[in-house]
Amino acid sequence: MELPGSGRLAPASIIYKAGHRQVKVDEGKAKPWGPSCFCGDSHVCSWRGSGLSQEAGSVEQLSLHCAEGSLEWLYPTGALRLRLAPRLPPATATTKGRSPQHVTACVKPSGTFRGAQLYLEREGVLELLLPEAPRPRVRCFSWLPWEKVALFLQATPHRDISRRIAAFRYELRGDWLAHPALPAASLTGEGACRPCNDTEILMAICTSDFVIRGSIRSVSNDVELQESIIGVSATRIHRQKFPLFQAGGRPGRVVGSIRTPLRCGVKPGPGTFLFTGWLHFGEAWLSCAPRYRDFQHIYEGARRTRQNPCEFPVD
Repeated sequence: MELPGSGRLAPASIIYKAGHRQVKVDEGKAKPWGPSCFCGDSHVCSWRGSGLSQEAGSVEQLSLHCAEGSLEWLYPTGALRLRLAPRLPPATATTKGRSPQHVTACVKPSGTFRGAQLYLEREGVLELLLPEAPRPRVRCFSWLPWEKVALFLQATPHRDISRRIAAFRYELRGDWLAHPALPAASLTGEGACRPCNDTEILMAICTSDFVIRGSIRSVSNDVELQESIIGVSATRIHRQKFPLFQAGGRPGRVVGSIRTPLRCGVKPGPGTFLFTGWLHFGEAWLSCAPRYRDFQHIYEGARRTRQNPCEFPVD
């Protein structure tokens, strides 16, 4: 059978190994596409379908080509195999045309993730990402651009499949961005707590989803999610692609919250900082946060030697 978009023939059967289990896929039962996609075939971002139209033991073959999207599988039966083939944003001028050395993907299950388990398929071996659990967490993983990876969503056996929906959102990014602090459940969280170097700070002000000058109002910890929530009072919004920081409290006061892994041990303290970071499943996550006076020194030095990747207002 020819896999969609691959242009090559797959073997007659594939055996996936997941821990001590093996899942055998018979090619004769594989289907090329699910019932509905929310984009054109050349740019598929999201998928929604039902296991009621799927044969037991069959595997639906899907391809997702966007940097973000979602999947909703009603009444899971059999399995889904999702090939990740993202069309990442082209390199900007600030990256000097270099391609990403790796791609990072994150999946966030819905609060009612039921009826299936999600595996990462790499070199024919399955690694469990999302179990069928009351509160599965966000999971992230990385791969090299030339590697072929997929997500394998397998239905779990139940006598009654009603009221079971396996749904999640996904995001993909290239590594040309300053390192984002992903949740502690991430498989690729190394370095998330390391202070940014000068080059990363200069890149962050040019490419981040938000750049906010302000101070720390509070820090609260969510032990269950292993996240710290930093309450920020903004004195200037240099950039925000989404309305993360809005007026609140006293007149003229702009406030918002930024998340970071709990293990980073963020503490409240005085001073003005330049907060940069990324929107991660609708929430602001910290990338770099130098003290503003340190940033001024770094930027002015780079501008004098014409090493600043973009222009930025400094006062």
